[in-house]
Amino acid sequence: MSGAVIGEDGVARCPWGSGPGVMRDYHDTEWGTRVHGESAYFERLALEAFQSGLSWSTILNKREAFREVFAGFDADVVATYDAGDVERLMAEPRIVRNRLKIEATLTNSRATVGLREAEGLEALVLSFRPDPAPAPETTEQMTTTSPESVALSKALKKRGFAFVGPTTMFALMEALGVFDPHLLGCHRRGSATIEG
Repeated sequence: MSGAVIGEDGVARCPWGSGPGVMRDYHDTEWGTRVHGESAYFERLALEAFQSGLSWSTILNKREAFREVFAGFDADVVATYDAGDVERLMAEPRIVRNRLKIEATLTNSRATVGLREAEGLEALVLSFRPDPAPAPETTEQMTTTSPESVALSKALKKRGFAFVGPTTMFALMEALGVFDPHLLGCHRRGSATIEG
């Protein structure tokens, strides 16, 4: 059983964030911490889609380049991208060059803009917050989907989003702090998601 791991600095963390480096930094400062605003939600939605099938450290190491080429994840700007922009992005060596994922990001930018007429992306995602939230003690007790992530996936697909499967949406909910994803015993448990 894999519970919280004590790092060389004496701090207990989720096992995947226990070693020094970009993953620990992300674990300690961002994962599970509530963010606000459409661009923050759109960014994480896009990055989770790009991560599908890859390691999260790969995405984190390319994050600044993603932010640059996708205009700071401003949905209004990305929504104007066309086939020429897709080709430009396919030639960009600093990001993950996957045509389906690039095209999905453009599709999702337009869907994000369209959601403003309703509740907006942030409110929609938060409406699927689990109650009660999971409270795993070990990695074996952690899941990769939930009834809420399945429902969020369906809701987003219905609104025109792509690359938003239940596993990707569960990872999104963890990353955004929709619930506290940290293991019991991790120093971040209870301090990551501050707001209700």
